[in-house]
Amino acid sequence: MTLIASDLDRTLIYSPAALALDVPDAAAPRLLCVEVYEGRPLSFMTETAAGLLAELAARVPFVPVTTRTREQYGRVRLPGPPPRYAICANGGHLLVDGEADAGWRARVGRELAAGSAPLAEVREHLARAADPAWLRKLRTAEDLFAYLVVERAAVPEEWLKELGEWAGPRGWSVSAQGRKIYAVPRALTKSAAVAEVVRRAGGTDTVLAAGDSLLDTDLLLAADRAWRPGHGELAARGWTAPHVTALAERGVAAGEEILRRMAGCLS
Repeated sequence: MTLIASDLDRTLIYSPAALALDVPDAAAPRLLCVEVYEGRPLSFMTETAAGLLAELAARVPFVPVTTRTREQYGRVRLPGPPPRYAICANGGHLLVDGEADAGWRARVGRELAAGSAPLAEVREHLARAADPAWLRKLRTAEDLFAYLVVERAAVPEEWLKELGEWAGPRGWSVSAQGRKIYAVPRALTKSAAVAEVVRRAGGTDTVLAAGDSLLDTDLLLAADRAWRPGHGELAARGWTAPHVTALAERGVAAGEEILRRMAGCLS
C-alpha cells in the first residue's frame, strides 16, 4: 500500500500572495477556494489539482501534515474524502477521524521535556530580541512552539542567523516562511507523526511526501519518494536529496505538479 503525506501551505494550498500566477490573466488557471477565514477566501488550489487530490485520496490514504494549529487546520476543506489521519502543529497533534489522540500528545510532551528548553524561555527571548519596527505579532501555538508575524523584508538576515545560533544549543530550530518566523523544538517533527500513522495503518510499503520549508526536511528524508516546489526555504537553499525531486514550478502550479507526479507513481 502507498501512503501520501504532504505539507499544505505553499505546497498544496496557496494564499493569494503565494499563488505566483506569472502568466497573462487570460491564461491563468481556474482556482478552487479551500479555506475561508473571517468570511474571506484565504487559500486556493487549481481546479486540476483539486481533481487530482480527490482521485488520489479515493485510492490511497492521504495524510495532511501541517504546522497549522488544529483550529487553523479545521478551516481547510480539501477535495476528496475526509482524511482518516491528519497531523497538526508540526507533529504535535495526531488527529484520528478529526479528534486529537491524547496518547500521542502525551508522548510528544515527554519527548519535548527531555530534549528541549521550555517554550516560555524561547518565547521570552523572542519578545526581547525582536524589533518592534518589524514585529507585528508574537504567538504560541498549541503550547508547543512559537512564531513571529513580521514585515519580512525588514528583518535583517543577520538577526535570523543569530536567532538560529541561540536556539540550536537549546534544542530548537528556526524557520522563516513568508511573513512568519517559527521557533520549533527539534524533537517536534512531522516525520515522527507520519511514522506513527504508518504503524497504525499497517501494510504501508511506500510513503510519498511533499513540502517546501525547513520544517519539512525530516518528512521528505523519511519518505520513499518526495518532491519540493521551486519556491520556499528549501528551494532558496538549493536543498535536495537523492530521492527528492526539486521541481521547477513555483506557486500554485507547483501544487498541481506535485499531485500529478504522485498520481504517476500509482499508475
